[in-house]
Amino acid sequence: MHNDLTPQYLQQLDTSRQIWNTEAASFDEQPDHGLRDPGILAAWTKLLREALPTNPAEVLDIGCGTGSLSIVLAGLGYKVTGIDFSPEMIARAEAKANAARQSITFQVMDAAFPQLPAQQFDVVICRHLLWALPEPDQVLQRWVRLLKPGGGILLVEGFWHTGAGLHSEQIVDVLPASLVNISVQNLSEQADLWGGQVNDERYLIRADLHRQM
Repeated sequence: MHNDLTPQYLQQLDTSRQIWNTEAASFDEQPDHGLRDPGILAAWTKLLREALPTNPAEVLDIGCGTGSLSIVLAGLGYKVTGIDFSPEMIARAEAKANAARQSITFQVMDAAFPQLPAQQFDVVICRHLLWALPEPDQVLQRWVRLLKPGGGILLVEGFWHTGAGLHSEQIVDVLPASLVNISVQNLSEQADLWGGQVNDERYLIRADLHRQM
C-alpha cells in the first residue's frame, strides 16, 4: 500500500466512490458530460483536436466518468486509456465505447494514485477533477511521471459560482518544474462547450514535459 493511502483517505475514497456510483445513471444529462447535442460534441471535438499532438499518440483520460471524452479522443484516432474510481462510471463508459465501436481500455482506478507504468503516455488529459483531489501539487507530479519525454498535459478546470474549484493561477503555481510551454485558454466565453452561457471561470491549461538533452 502506498504510504499516503491512510485508512482515513481510503474511507473518504470509498464514500466518494459510492456517491459517484449513484450519480452515474444521471451523469450524462449534463450537456457537457453526455455530449449528446451535436453542437456541443462538435465544440469539444474541435477543442481537443486543436490542443492535442498529431497521431500516432497514446492518451490517458483521467477521471473519464462515462467516457464521453475518451470516445471523442478515440474517434480522432488516438490510442486511449480511461480511468475512473467509480465502477458504475466505467461500466457505462465501456458500454458507450462498444456502442460507438471504439476500442478503448477502461480501468477502475484512483486518479490521485494511478497505478500505471511510468512514461507510457504522450498526453495526460483531465477534466473537472483536479480541484476535488487532495494535494493537487503531489497529484500533478504523479501524473507527469506517466508522460513520455516530450509529452504533454491538458487540464480542463474551473472555479464555479458555487465557490468550488480552482482558479487557473492556483494550478499554474503548483505545476511541476519539469513542465514548460505553459498556456491558459479561457473557455468561459465558449457557450457551445457548455450548452449555454456561463458566468464562472472555465479554462484549459496546456503544458509540455521538458525534453532532456
